[in-house]
Amino acid sequence: MKKITKLFLYFLAAAMLLATLTACHGSRGPDAFVLPETFDASRDYEITFWAKNDTNVRQTAIYEQAIAEFEALYPNIKVTMRLYNDYGKIYNDVITNISTGTTPNVCITYPDHIATYLTGTNTVVPLGQLMQDAAYGLGGSEVRFDAPSTEQMIPKYLQECYVGDDIYALPFMRSSEACYVNVDMVESLGYTVPDVLTWDYVWEVAEAAMAKDEEGNYLVNGQSVMIPVIYKSTDNMMIQMLRQRGAGYSDDKGNVDIFNETTEELLYTIAEHAGTGAFSTFKISSYPGNFFNAGQCIFAIDSTAGATWIGSDAPLQDIHESQVVQFETRVMTVPQFDPEHPAMISQGPSMCIFNKEDPQEVLASWLFMQYLLTDDIQIAYSQTEGYTPVTAKAQQSEAYREYLSRAGEDNELYYDVKLAATRLVLENTENTFVTAVFNGSASLRNAAGQLIENVTKSKQRRQTVDDAYIETLFREVSSLYRLDQLGAAGVNSGERAELGALPTASVVLLCLLGGTWLCIITYILHARLKKIGNEKKKNM
Repeated sequence: MKKITKLFLYFLAAAMLLATLTACHGSRGPDAFVLPETFDASRDYEITFWAKNDTNVRQTAIYEQAIAEFEALYPNIKVTMRLYNDYGKIYNDVITNISTGTTPNVCITYPDHIATYLTGTNTVVPLGQLMQDAAYGLGGSEVRFDAPSTEQMIPKYLQECYVGDDIYALPFMRSSEACYVNVDMVESLGYTVPDVLTWDYVWEVAEAAMAKDEEGNYLVNGQSVMIPVIYKSTDNMMIQMLRQRGAGYSDDKGNVDIFNETTEELLYTIAEHAGTGAFSTFKISSYPGNFFNAGQCIFAIDSTAGATWIGSDAPLQDIHESQVVQFETRVMTVPQFDPEHPAMISQGPSMCIFNKEDPQEVLASWLFMQYLLTDDIQIAYSQTEGYTPVTAKAQQSEAYREYLSRAGEDNELYYDVKLAATRLVLENTENTFVTAVFNGSASLRNAAGQLIENVTKSKQRRQTVDDAYIETLFREVSSLYRLDQLGAAGVNSGERAELGALPTASVVLLCLLGGTWLCIITYILHARLKKIGNEKKKNM
């Protein structure tokens, strides 16, 4: 009897462990979405909307306004919003929820993340056919509001929403990066700000700013702190530098090309200026706008969406007003290697729809996502920071043109630095680029930034950066982000692989839950069988 009981328990444990591991990697998922012929308005729907917001209460208010107006148009659709303060947290939660079938309906996210979501079967709804549908597509005849048509979407912004041959997202807002320049400091060092910044110019001015007096204070600002160049997003820094130099990063099949001679050369240059203290990063030193506003940074490179935090008169500040220094701020394109052919990254949040068992629920979600593209929502949200609307319809509207014309009227809605950043994006739309999106492109992006973070940190610690260091760095970063395991052929062509690696925290949580239930059930069954065995012994 004991042998039979043990064998049974071992078999049960193995079966449940297999089920647990299968759960950790997701299930088949719903059937592919098929657009219903008509929207069933007789039914009630509840959809969830996950969005990102930091501390900008105006953005939250705009989301809430959009939901209220949409629900007035569609009383049978209730939208519940969940706010996050970080896109990475949205990504982790979505990945975790894919495995449990509890994804949101509509989500603000990035195409790099969507490419990973797509490794599950039918998880994200392809939008190509939806967009063109005469009744419910963009600007369709059965849509109850004035939505933009597909032709009114900015083509450049749609490009990055493709994965393979279909489009899986729509842009919500667009921004780029800008170099915010303290003109007063540049001129005090004997330089004139050029029409287009080059990396050679920026490094030269930065090193000139490192001169100190006998007491150890920097001559350029009279303070004990000065970091001339601070970059917020080092992944963007490396990606843009490689693009400007015409060097490899990745191709449209997902092949990783970042570990090349140009990357090595760039890292040596960055390390040189990090070693003198002329360069640092957000992750190492903190937010560039804080140093910039305190007169402790000359070139603060950040998103145009962060313009409301940058400059002497910025409406949003993270430092005490007594620390703010008055100076002229100029908003310029990021430093270039070839001023005649500028290249700057296009970025900003996009929106996707997750597939559900009920196609009517998916259609309700699609209608809400369309509403976020209407002029009033697009213009209102773009006014909160240095974003631009993603439709020509909104950009060309009278309300938006008037908004742009009123730069400098106040330091809130019409803050001049914010509007200068917005115009920078609008004027350089054709100079922007996007990187290939595939399962693993988010990891590659993180790896690009990690290369810069590592050499900067090493030089600040007075460590040697040489050929051996770079070789080790390439190998360790490739291993850390599993770049040597990326096999994107097929993923970009529309084929679907098995669900890729989950975030570590998600894997641990799911397997712990499965393991806990396994132990509980095994214990109960063992106790029950033991009790039965004891009762049989008594009756013998």
